[in-house]
Amino acid sequence: MKKKWYIMVVAALVAVVFSGCGKAGNENISAGMEMIASLEYDGALASFQTAREAKEDERLILRGEGLAYMGKTMYEEASQSFEQALSLSNGKVVGLDYDINYYLATVYYKLGEKDKAAGVYDAITALKSDARDAYYLRGVIRTEQGNLDAAKEDFDSTIALNSKDYDRLIEIYSVLAANGFREVGQEYLQAAMDAGTKDMTNYEKGRICYYLEDYENARTYLEKGRDESGYEAVLFLGKTYEILGDNNYAISVYNSYLDSGEENPQVYNQLGLCKMNMGDYQGALNAFQAAMKVEENGMIQTLKMNEIIAYEYLGEYRQAEVLMGSYLKTYPDDQMAQREHTFLKTR
Repeated sequence: MKKKWYIMVVAALVAVVFSGCGKAGNENISAGMEMIASLEYDGALASFQTAREAKEDERLILRGEGLAYMGKTMYEEASQSFEQALSLSNGKVVGLDYDINYYLATVYYKLGEKDKAAGVYDAITALKSDARDAYYLRGVIRTEQGNLDAAKEDFDSTIALNSKDYDRLIEIYSVLAANGFREVGQEYLQAAMDAGTKDMTNYEKGRICYYLEDYENARTYLEKGRDESGYEAVLFLGKTYEILGDNNYAISVYNSYLDSGEENPQVYNQLGLCKMNMGDYQGALNAFQAAMKVEENGMIQTLKMNEIIAYEYLGEYRQAEVLMGSYLKTYPDDQMAQREHTFLKTR
C-alpha cells in the first residue's frame, strides 16, 4: 500500500500552488489556478475540465481540481483528486509530489485522520532529515493528541534546524498554549531569550516578552520597534497597553498608526475591540465598519460578526438580526452564529 504524505498548508507553500502550471500547452490549467486564487472554485473546475479535453497535463489538472474542492470544503472529493494525481507518479519523488501531498495532508487533517497524519510525517522525515515543516506539523498533531513528550521531540528538532526562526518558535508556543501546555510553551520562549537576543529585532523581543507575560519589557521593546515592524508591532504594543490597563493610550497607538495613512483591518478591528471593552459601542461599530472597507481584506467574517455584536450592545436588535441572517447565508456552518440568530429573533 503506497504511503500518502500528510502536511498542513503553511505560508511558505502558497507560492507553490502555481508552480508547473505556466508551461506551454497548459493554458486552461493556468486559467483554473488563477480562478482558485480569486476564490472562483466552480469556474476553476470548469476550466480544468476544458484542460482535460484539450489533453493538458493530467497530474496538474487533478491537483488543481483537488485545490478547488478544498476551497469548496468538499474534502472527500479533494482527497480523491490528490490521490489520483499521486498515482500518476513515475516512482521518482520530485517537487510536485511533495506539493500534492502537502495539500492531500490538509484534507486528511480536515477529515480528522490524525493518526494517519503522524505516520505520514514519519515517512517525510525518513526521506528528508531536514524537513522542518514535517517535524513541526507532526509536533502539532502530537500536541493535539496529548502526547507531549513526542511533541517536544518534534519541536526540539524543528528549533535545532533553525534556532533563529522566531516566528516558528512563537507558533510552537501558541500550539502548546492552545492545548493546555502554556508553561511548556513559555519554557521554549524563555530558552530563546536566555540564549541571547542580539539576533532579534525589538519587535521579536517584544512579542516574546508579551507571550511570557512580561508586559513591562514587552512595552519597552515594542515602543522601540513600532516604526520597524509595521502594523504587527502596533497591534502587540496596543494590546500590551490594554493588558496594563491603559486603554486610552492603546487607542492612541491604534489611531496614530491609522492616522498616518496606513489602513489595516487588524488594527481597525483591535481598535474596535478596545473601544467595546470601554463601553464605546458606537466607536467600536465605526472601527469595524471602517475595517470592512479595506480592500483585499482577509478577516471579513470576523469583522461582520463583530459588527453584529456592536449593534447588539447598542440595543439595535433588529439591525443585528438582519445582518446575522445575511452572515449565515455566507457562513452557514457557524453554529454559534446560528444560536445567536435564534436569540435575536426573540428580542
